[in-house]
Amino acid sequence: MSKPVDVGSLREGGYLIVDGEPCRIVEITKSKPGKHGSAKARIVAIGIFDGVKRSIVKPVDATAEVPIIEKRSGQIFAVTPTNVQIMDLETYEYLDAPYPEEEELKAKLSPGVEIEYWKILGKIKIVRAK
Repeated sequence: MSKPVDVGSLREGGYLIVDGEPCRIVEITKSKPGKHGSAKARIVAIGIFDGVKRSIVKPVDATAEVPIIEKRSGQIFAVTPTNVQIMDLETYEYLDAPYPEEEELKAKLSPGVEIEYWKILGKIKIVRAK
């Protein structure tokens, strides 16, 4: 799920969908309007799931898609060699999530640990252990 937002209202630290991938904005530079065109914004963003740096250039008055991020709490049910099974603490549904990249966070994952996870565009990312 995503919502349309004007490019001129985006800020660093916000989120944006670039090439179908949700990304965190790390840099925005805006150019002044020229003689024959509108002001442009150059946005540099890093993918939330893959860590790839992407950049786009769009007119400031154009629209861009911003992902809707569901921040939820869960408890680790099982740790398998390929992924982590999470039980949502509100709906009690079970979800499979990939291992996080951060070694510090990966070391804290064990059955029974409460975590915070994000659900973005149908994908799940473990953000932190509580």
